[in-house]
Amino acid sequence: MRRLTRRRAVNGAVTVLGGAAVLVALVPLASLLWLVVSNGAAGLSWTFFTSLPTPVGEPGGGIGNALVGTLYIVGLACLLGLPFGIGAGVFLAERGDGRFGRFVRFSSEVLAGVPSIVIGIVAYGLIVVPMRRFSAMAGAVALALLMVPGLARSTEELVRLVPGALREASLALGVPEWKTSLRVVLRTALGGIVTAVLLAVARAAGETAPLLFTALNNQYWNFSPDQPTASLTVQIFNYAISPYEDWHQKAWTAALVLLLLVGTLNIAARLLTRSGLPRETR
Repeated sequence: MRRLTRRRAVNGAVTVLGGAAVLVALVPLASLLWLVVSNGAAGLSWTFFTSLPTPVGEPGGGIGNALVGTLYIVGLACLLGLPFGIGAGVFLAERGDGRFGRFVRFSSEVLAGVPSIVIGIVAYGLIVVPMRRFSAMAGAVALALLMVPGLARSTEELVRLVPGALREASLALGVPEWKTSLRVVLRTALGGIVTAVLLAVARAAGETAPLLFTALNNQYWNFSPDQPTASLTVQIFNYAISPYEDWHQKAWTAALVLLLLVGTLNIAARLLTRSGLPRETR
């Protein structure tokens, strides 16, 4: 009886400590969200989403080119990074037990721990210096390098969750291994992989440092991959470090837009998580 009472007391104390820890973590998060919403909501308007930035002292202006530039650069990064990330994950799950597989897995883990600013410097040396100009393509390469390692590990874990009976049944019917991987295994894990893709895109959309070294910025509309291109994060950075109060207000509003964009992607990923895993693994 005494032991049961002590266990209940310990359980209650740990529950209280856990709840207190959650509150400690939620207070700065809630204050940050409130600060961004309260300072940025007043500047939301249709023209803010569609207009180009204006010079200092002129009223109006917006982040239209930066918003489109972010979608453009992230889209290019997806075209470059998703095939390599998903392909590497499938390879690690299917053939990753050998020496080369261990090397790929180790490289992925190392790359996942590299700071984003270092990735930006690497992309600067590989793309910007040979081209002698900043460009959207250089920014896309940097973001793709950030997306690949996390996407590879997530895809590997999701493919490993697919029941082996499905793979064996497909092979028993005479289907080649590569078709089994693509049409059976990958299709079964597709919901979870889409979730991992959305999380990778959300991370890429919120990066600033790599784009400072690669895409830089542009005050105008640009859809050419070999020219400097505006992005939402760099625009926020430029507005925030300026000494002008009007630009500070625009920085708050742009930060709110970025928060809504990243938050939407994360919420979509959470919703897809509920139905993204094979039934046998839930």
